[in-house]
Amino acid sequence: MNVFGVDIGGSGIKGAPVDLERGGLTQERHKVLTPHPSTPDAVAEGVAAVVENFGWSGPVGITFPGVVTSGVTRTAANVDKGWVDVDASKLLGDRLGGLPVTVLNDADAAGVAEMTFGAGRGRKGTVILLTFGTGIGSAVFIDGRLVPNTELGHLELHGHDAEKHASTKVKEDEGLSWHHWSRRVQKYLAHVEMLFSPELFIIGGGVSRKADKFLPLIEGIRAEIVPAELKNNAGIVGAAMAAAGR
Repeated sequence: MNVFGVDIGGSGIKGAPVDLERGGLTQERHKVLTPHPSTPDAVAEGVAAVVENFGWSGPVGITFPGVVTSGVTRTAANVDKGWVDVDASKLLGDRLGGLPVTVLNDADAAGVAEMTFGAGRGRKGTVILLTFGTGIGSAVFIDGRLVPNTELGHLELHGHDAEKHASTKVKEDEGLSWHHWSRRVQKYLAHVEMLFSPELFIIGGGVSRKADKFLPLIEGIRAEIVPAELKNNAGIVGAAMAAAGR
């Protein structure tokens, strides 16, 4: 069974059809840049460009970088504030010509995919997936069950949102070395571990492709730390799973 998944990020909007039996993309994903300003209508155009590139007609799952409840976007940390309290399911469904649309938090989507097909498969206890990108997203699982919309990237660290201190964007903007950035990630993981005592951290987002550059530098964390197996496709896979009701 194939379903389409779209992952809206702070820098790009990417999507592809997903094979839900194996948790992989059936075609190479298509990506467009996230528009600036990233207003609801402008992002909807980007989503449509990705979906229409494949001539897709069927259910579409779409991730959003913020809190989503019943298809309504409640926060907008790394996209235009015009997204707050928008009925995203209706907006995006209308722009896609009435296709069935399911919208959910981006990190939650990535987490569900990793727990089903990736690094969290079969793991019990508390598992936390953290996506490092424009911000820091989080997905918390207890014995395989998702606690939605946790948004742990907004925990306070050194007087600021943690994602303003340790995201991949901050690394790039400040020109931080892997060593320097890994120290920041380590402090953030220590803070999350103090609060939740997870058995496993899964590190996702685009930086997961370079896990060998920084994970060996992180010390003093009791939980096991592994890179996401689906890497930056996890959000697309999880979005498709949500659209299929999985």
